[in-house]
Amino acid sequence: MNHREQAGRNRSPRANTTRQRPRPRAIGRAIGQWLGCIALVVICWSSSGWWSGVRAEPIEPIAPANAAPPVAGQGDRPKAASIKPYLDRVQKRITEFSLNNGMKFIVMERHAAPVVSFMIYANVGGMEEPDGKTGVAHFLEHMAFKGSSRIGTTDFAAEKAILDRMDDLMAQYETARTSGKTAEAAKLRQQLLDLEKAAQPYVQQNEFGRIVEQSGGVGLNATTSSDATRYFYSFPANKLELWMSLESERFLDPVFREFYKEQEVILEERRMRTDNSPIGKAVEVFLEEAFKVHPYHRPVIGYDEDIRNLTRLDVRKFYEDHYPPNNLTVAIVGDADPREVKRLAQIYFGRFQRRPLPNLAIPAEPAQTAPREVTIQLESQPWYLEGYHAPAKTDPDYVVYETIASLLSNGRTSRLYKSVVEDKQLALSIAGLYGFPGDRAPTLMLFYALSAPGHTVEEIATELHRQLDRLKREPVSQAELDRVKTQARAGQLQAIDSNSTMAALLAEYQAKTGNWRNLFRELDRTSAITPADIQRVAQRTFVPENRTVLKLLSK
Repeated sequence: MNHREQAGRNRSPRANTTRQRPRPRAIGRAIGQWLGCIALVVICWSSSGWWSGVRAEPIEPIAPANAAPPVAGQGDRPKAASIKPYLDRVQKRITEFSLNNGMKFIVMERHAAPVVSFMIYANVGGMEEPDGKTGVAHFLEHMAFKGSSRIGTTDFAAEKAILDRMDDLMAQYETARTSGKTAEAAKLRQQLLDLEKAAQPYVQQNEFGRIVEQSGGVGLNATTSSDATRYFYSFPANKLELWMSLESERFLDPVFREFYKEQEVILEERRMRTDNSPIGKAVEVFLEEAFKVHPYHRPVIGYDEDIRNLTRLDVRKFYEDHYPPNNLTVAIVGDADPREVKRLAQIYFGRFQRRPLPNLAIPAEPAQTAPREVTIQLESQPWYLEGYHAPAKTDPDYVVYETIASLLSNGRTSRLYKSVVEDKQLALSIAGLYGFPGDRAPTLMLFYALSAPGHTVEEIATELHRQLDRLKREPVSQAELDRVKTQARAGQLQAIDSNSTMAALLAEYQAKTGNWRNLFRELDRTSAITPADIQRVAQRTFVPENRTVLKLLSK
């Protein structure tokens, strides 16, 4: 997660997620990034979210499970041609402020219903993990639901005494493990498990979630992706101060209790989504082939060995390094008064101390100079994955890549669906998207297909290349381009209808681009795209030396 980041978790209290209606292309990439993954790989790669399974039809983004109902009066929503004045009015309802410690708040007022959606966006994900400690960002996301010194415990003084002893033993255990003293390490690990069991009588399991649920909260969940970690839910409007209290408590005073218990939960997630999932294994191999240096080649959930070797001290250090207030963005959308939000934010979150972020030297991925291809055989229907390196979200051409993805695979009228699925019936499904597995750094334009019975992945590859070559040779018709632009406008209108979607998008655009207003400017950039832009980017990108292919064949 991301990755989808990302499939629903089975751990209380966050397992109450459901699938929702499809969303159009305009918010597809952003929602895909929010969930951390795509429909193809969420069952294996992501850390959390609401996707499940793969459909034998065009794969479209799905709205978040806690999406708000349409707002009152949306029947008066403007037609596509008049969307610009409407978006200008929406922006006037958005207020922003920063606390002295650098924590950013964005508030969008919508008073039609007494509900508010909240998003805390930590600008850290799998990309920042140290070598040998993959999965620590996702592990921290799990531990953030364990409570604090006041939430989740019956006697914190007694519990803390045991946790402190565990920390001392963990340091000894790590020394023994890394020194190759297997017997001593095994003995120390058993002592740690015994101590965690001894602390169990003091633990009030899922108290954080119980408080949220009993106070009318819905959609309590979190996701981790290569780019970010997100925490979100919705509350009745009169619970604003409770949200401030709960969230400041768990990020200012977290207690990472039940560490080994949660470690087993995460290992089971990995077994389900990767080790026991053919497409999960395939995606892990594919990204390791596509990215040789950049951390995008690593699974967000972590490698099995790394997850097993993580300690509570590792998780705490990652928290201390990457969760200062100046690395957090909060978006609040719904029936909220910005003045009251600011007053309460200063009281509750103003207690946080600004800290410098670590100066990480994340390696840049070198330019690919030759085609790459890997074939694996597993007990699965054949899949075909093909990726091309593409620039990050901050590049002006990112909207062109999104438009190409929409032209090729958004809906039943898209080129790939009509040719590969409908006309030639080579695949049960095919899709493409920009920004996999993230887009904070240079990324991939990914195409993937599930082959139809009686057809091969080579046939899919041939037809995909024919369609990509067509983009390079022939300018897209203005009518076809206009159809995609209309989808973009409709998508943005639908995004505005959902409190939770808007909270996610505002936080993401602020963190990734430096200004939430770029969400609204994106429509102008999409409208300005010409057939020549499509052809230029296609000619530069879809070349053999920039291509990575994975073929998953039936065993």
